[in-house]
Amino acid sequence: MNDGPEDVTAREAPPPSDAELDDSVYGPFGKPPGRDVYWFVGGPLDGRVHTRAPDDPPPPVVRHTHLHDGPKIVHLYDLHEVAGHGGEYRLRET
Repeated sequence: MNDGPEDVTAREAPPPSDAELDDSVYGPFGKPPGRDVYWFVGGPLDGRVHTRAPDDPPPPVVRHTHLHDGPKIVHLYDLHEVAGHGGEYRLRET
């Protein structure tokens, strides 16, 4: 088990496919069946959603590194558990 932050690296993502946008492939409330859902709040990842298997414990901190021609820009997100399955990763204030 790694006690450090989990890394997320920003790169241009392809647009979602029609299957990803179709609500019929998800269970109630847009949650993929059998997966825990984690939302990102604030910063460059605002609005993104990650899912994990329920038996895969989420990291308490996610480090986002934005790569571009200039210097690396690093943001940290802290996990805030939400009742049920999943939680929110909120941008850490610096």
